Amino acid sequence: MKKQVLSLFIVLLASSMLFTACTSNESKPSASSAPSSAANSNAGTSNSTAQTNTTAAVSTKVTDLGTGIIQASDPSKLPDSAKQRNDTFIAGLTEPSGAFTPHFHQSGYDGNVASVLFAPLVTVDEKGKIIPYLAEKWEISKDQLTYKFHLNKDLKFSDGSPLTAEDVAFTLTILHDKNYDGGTDIFASHVKGGLAYKEGKATSVAGIKVIDPHTIQIETVEVNATALLTLGGQVLSKAYYGKDYKFGSLEYIRELHAKPVGAGPYKLDKHLPGQELRFTANEHFFKGKPKIERFIYKTTEGDAFQFIETGEQDYSAFSATQDNLDKLQKLGFLNLKLNTSSAYGYISINHKKPYFKDKKLRQALIYGLDRKTIVEGVSQGSAQVANIPTSPTSWSYTEEGINPYHYDAEKAKTLLDEAGWKEGSDGIREKDGQKLVIRYLSSKSKGSDALIAIAKENYSAIGIQFEPEQFADFNALLAKVDGGDYDLASFSTPMLLDPHSGVSGFTTEEAKGYSNPKVDQLIKEGISTLDIEKRKEVYKKLYQELNEDPPYIFYSYSKLLYAYNYRIKGLDPNPYRGIATSLPLTSIE
Repeated sequence: MKKQVLSLFIVLLASSMLFTACTSNESKPSASSAPSSAANSNAGTSNSTAQTNTTAAVSTKVTDLGTGIIQASDPSKLPDSAKQRNDTFIAGLTEPSGAFTPHFHQSGYDGNVASVLFAPLVTVDEKGKIIPYLAEKWEISKDQLTYKFHLNKDLKFSDGSPLTAEDVAFTLTILHDKNYDGGTDIFASHVKGGLAYKEGKATSVAGIKVIDPHTIQIETVEVNATALLTLGGQVLSKAYYGKDYKFGSLEYIRELHAKPVGAGPYKLDKHLPGQELRFTANEHFFKGKPKIERFIYKTTEGDAFQFIETGEQDYSAFSATQDNLDKLQKLGFLNLKLNTSSAYGYISINHKKPYFKDKKLRQALIYGLDRKTIVEGVSQGSAQVANIPTSPTSWSYTEEGINPYHYDAEKAKTLLDEAGWKEGSDGIREKDGQKLVIRYLSSKSKGSDALIAIAKENYSAIGIQFEPEQFADFNALLAKVDGGDYDLASFSTPMLLDPHSGVSGFTTEEAKGYSNPKVDQLIKEGISTLDIEKRKEVYKKLYQELNEDPPYIFYSYSKLLYAYNYRIKGLDPNPYRGIATSLPLTSIE
């Protein structure tokens, strides 16, 4: 099994705040009440500048919002507490675990913190395309196996020490250590000599070569489209994190989690558990010292809307319901921006159950569920129906040749008939003496309550007995799923930086019962070239095949409403990187 990327997600309901930092190269499940109301965000952002078109803040409908900014309608309403802050920007965050060292996080919220303390060689823009960061440029060989990164000159860590190619080499090396158990799957990048190092057969990773202080070359043995992001991840200081390193011994790094030294825009000043994390501007940041001297992640439990309303926080993210939009606009002093999440919600299907091998049953479950009513109606426009495993924000997204599976009870009945499920005397369909009983699992929330109510009615109408079970504790839900005693379960993916992340779980090797040779081949083709245009064509074919032979019930794309104090200028949250990369360019008016 591939290494699980640690991710943590919040289900967004009306007035709830959302913050997650995790992005992923694997689509591992996260907590989701019902995918229609599961919305995910993160604290990193791209360098792009927010569009300048504005919309008058008068009776705006969520469905009419574009990607521009809705300007504050009455700045004079800004609370005094926020008016008096001239050098501090406050955002909300759920309490992190404290493992702030990149590649060693224990929750997605640790990633939020790390995103302002550390910096990667490359990042992504608002469309998910890779752009330079600490590396001013990179080169990839014609055979797409060798990467050469050219670092910006005079890079420094927050302690003033130089950041060089040696630090990049150290970071990549410890990820190959035999006892590394963090969330970065370095072996998916197939670095030459990586396995030999892990097995103790070599004292260094053969494919990692420092050319000079500003240049590093990494040779791989297999083309992988996600390798650039993985190899170009956040950099650790060799002098600080590597001074006690010995092969097979990484325990010492835990002692450094709470005392981070990075190359990001801010330095950690103090962590007050259950209250806040305080940061000060990093004067050594390669783009210049941030304009705002102090940044705070407020971790106090409470109502995010209230924190914004009273001026205790300058920024928060909400589910994009009409209720939330109306409440936020009425405050008058907030700028608002809408984004679609780069994640997708889904209802997983337990393919270990033999009856799910028939795709007609799976198709019937999709036709027979009124997803549009749940996703778009119950969520008040904060989500849209998903039919493929990638977000509309992705360059790979397409609707060409995609069956939207509009709600059609009669079509569902026909498919069930064709699959051999005949209606019994009690109205429940049967096949070979087995009743068609579908056991559904989800987290406990208002969103899942709504899905269950509609699903019960929908499925009863086509002869399916729908038996839901909800869990207040996400770990209990995972344990139930791991036990295999279920048919359907609601989850959401992490933030997906690359389209491969949304489909990697559908291979015969990974899917635990689902197998489609054409899907296997297309997934392999999709990751075996770095040419985006070629990948687009491959993913179009792949999405069409997954649409015809669905491994999941693809369910929803969530929309996020970012709200921030009008005095905050230059902030540009996006669905891939949140706010962290635009943070150093942000100022207070």
